[in-house]
Amino acid sequence: MIKFGTGGWRAIIADEFTRENVQLLAAALVEKLSNEEKKGVVIGFDRRFLSDVAAEWAAEVFAAYDVPVRLITRAAPTPLIMFEVKRTGFPYGIAITASHNPAVYNGVKIFTSGGRDANEVFTKELEECLERVEKPKTIPYADGLASGLISEINPQNEYVDSILSAVNQEAIRNAGLNIALDPMYGVGRTSLQTILITTRCNVDVIHERRDTLFGGRLPAPNVKTLGALQNYVQDNHCDIGIATDGDADRLGVVDEKGRFLHPNDILVLLYYYLLKFKGWKGAVVRNLTTTHLLDRVAALFGEKCYEVPVGFKHISAKMAETDAIIGGESSGGMTVRGHIAGKDGIYAASLLVEMIAVTGRRLSEVWADITAQTGKLYVTEADFRFSNEKKEEILRLIMREKCLPEFPLKVSDVSYLDGCKVLFENGGWLSVRFSGTEPLLRLIGETESQELSDSLYELMKSFIGV
Repeated sequence: MIKFGTGGWRAIIADEFTRENVQLLAAALVEKLSNEEKKGVVIGFDRRFLSDVAAEWAAEVFAAYDVPVRLITRAAPTPLIMFEVKRTGFPYGIAITASHNPAVYNGVKIFTSGGRDANEVFTKELEECLERVEKPKTIPYADGLASGLISEINPQNEYVDSILSAVNQEAIRNAGLNIALDPMYGVGRTSLQTILITTRCNVDVIHERRDTLFGGRLPAPNVKTLGALQNYVQDNHCDIGIATDGDADRLGVVDEKGRFLHPNDILVLLYYYLLKFKGWKGAVVRNLTTTHLLDRVAALFGEKCYEVPVGFKHISAKMAETDAIIGGESSGGMTVRGHIAGKDGIYAASLLVEMIAVTGRRLSEVWADITAQTGKLYVTEADFRFSNEKKEEILRLIMREKCLPEFPLKVSDVSYLDGCKVLFENGGWLSVRFSGTEPLLRLIGETESQELSDSLYELMKSFIGV
């Protein structure tokens, strides 16, 4: 029943996300730990329904097999959990979270040594372990505490200090910025607000309380969910609006005009800033559905852009291989060299604030500076739900028979690295792929004109019948 997608295992609460399955997964990880020289696991959880309880369920299994557990006692951002895995040197970490999925979901993200997202090889081996696991041993959580096998920790100070040490605090203090923060009822508020207040920013927070239904919205920072933040920025003349998703590994941004910045734009801004203003050298890594404007920024500075399949573990691995300085995806996840190897919306937000302070320029002005040199690219995208029959039909048509519509542009290449991505001679592209975290079909196109992107999108949409 437990299958890993691009962002861990996610399932509907009380359907597949149950105590039995969480503890089976913990037992499978115990088997993997038998091959590790050092034993131990860090466990953290977000604000979803049952997350805190499920963290204890998992801890009860590890303790029963004499595996030391460090359990973070308050709802924590996923990047904080990854940071703690890296800091402790433990071989594994667990985050109880379903990230930006709807409120009826919960799940588990697995991290390996160094605080990295578990790769496909590891999760496949874990699934094979699950087939062998029978009912696991457990001990009461209180007994695990009493024995010392379970220790309760709160490493927020260490995590916050690591980010503060990496940004230009003096420049931010001198800028006197007004910032609106929307943690979307998730776990991003405490860490990010602490960083911003420490650097003397004026911070107003909306949607900060715990709400396991996330205000009736998806806890995903996108143009459909950040209307309140856009209005707040405009009404209160803020320099920037910052939103983090349910577990704070993804970022959403509103500029000083109240305009939502696509995650593509944020990645371009940060990469440009690191190269031009911080003087860093190195490549950028993006997944195949993320803007090719990154390729143009890389070319401006004599650097290279690498493309990988969707799934942040691919970005992390390619960054390690190439020593790239930044990597990210169009869904809002990004990471920077020298920090953790996974997504961190809190660190990315801190760098954006530093950028405004150091450059003395508004977000819209920096964006105009970049596109004056690179030109602009326009994205059209949408997600579609489907029946099992429809999914099979699309897989047969696109992936097995490799059928495509007659495009009005000359096709330069077609990639089946992850779904189907059509590249055109004019530099544009169109991607069709099934999500690895939700039952959705994603259709995305990017060209040098909105009209052309729209027309290519509509052509493919009609061809596959969604």
